[in-house]
Amino acid sequence: MKPSTLPPPDSAYSKQRFAMNLSLGVGGAMLFIKTGAYFLTGSSAILSDAAESVVHVGAVGFAAFSLWYSHHPADQDHPYGHERISFFSAGAEGALIVTAALFIFFEAIPRLLKPLPPTSLDLGVALVAFAGFLNGVLGAYLIRTGRRHDSLILIANGKHVLTDTWTSLGVVIGLILVLLTGWNLLDPLMAILVASNILFSGIGLMKESTQGLMDRADPEKDAAIRNILDEAKEQGLCSYHELRHRNTGRTFWVEAHLLFPGDVSVRDAHRTATAVEKRIRDAIGGVAIVTTHLEPRENHEEEHRKAIAH
Repeated sequence: MKPSTLPPPDSAYSKQRFAMNLSLGVGGAMLFIKTGAYFLTGSSAILSDAAESVVHVGAVGFAAFSLWYSHHPADQDHPYGHERISFFSAGAEGALIVTAALFIFFEAIPRLLKPLPPTSLDLGVALVAFAGFLNGVLGAYLIRTGRRHDSLILIANGKHVLTDTWTSLGVVIGLILVLLTGWNLLDPLMAILVASNILFSGIGLMKESTQGLMDRADPEKDAAIRNILDEAKEQGLCSYHELRHRNTGRTFWVEAHLLFPGDVSVRDAHRTATAVEKRIRDAIGGVAIVTTHLEPRENHEEEHRKAIAH
């Protein structure tokens, strides 16, 4: 099978692509605003916010590539498609966030020992507050779009943007307190608090990425699938074993062996299996591929042993 060079031109992908391009454009604008605010004020807290935005722009660039690549159809080398890059993208974004947090710690801790008075704080606070508001709206939009289309890349990017929003909010609160109290030590203290917050956010994204790459089971989806299969068993239609499922980033894959009485015809067993597969797909939602293997209920373990021995 010859690999495709472009993702399929469907409306869902177009909406995700628009959201990602919007994130990239707004991220660049936020970086410009926050960098200007830092040079205007010399504030450690604003520097921490600007550093997080530098990381954000780089992360969004990689996320945009990952979104494009993840929609490439399956090929001979990747029969399950290219969606797993979603987990790499989330992990890379988390690693970059952690890097930004460490940079902020490096810059802010020395200023605890020798606080420097920020300048033009009123204008700096206004710029950071404006940037935080825009990022809050953008982050909510990205997460909503990502959940609507089962896009881990957009969801991770939206969480990163919201992290940037909380960073800006913390910076604004800290600098307002500096204005009100004149206590310059609050500036580097707030930068350290901001760094601690985004550090945990980055670690969370890296953990989510690792769990996805390791095919960690989704407890809610597992319960939903087992409820459907158990109901079919209680109705006497079939029993089951060898249930497995995983998420590749945008598609949820389910495999199970269905056991039927020996007097059930292949046609009737297939009809029941098709109905069970449809119920599972409806329960999972989004893009789901359900594959079942039909077996005779009587002596199926013995048949398995014979096949393995043969």
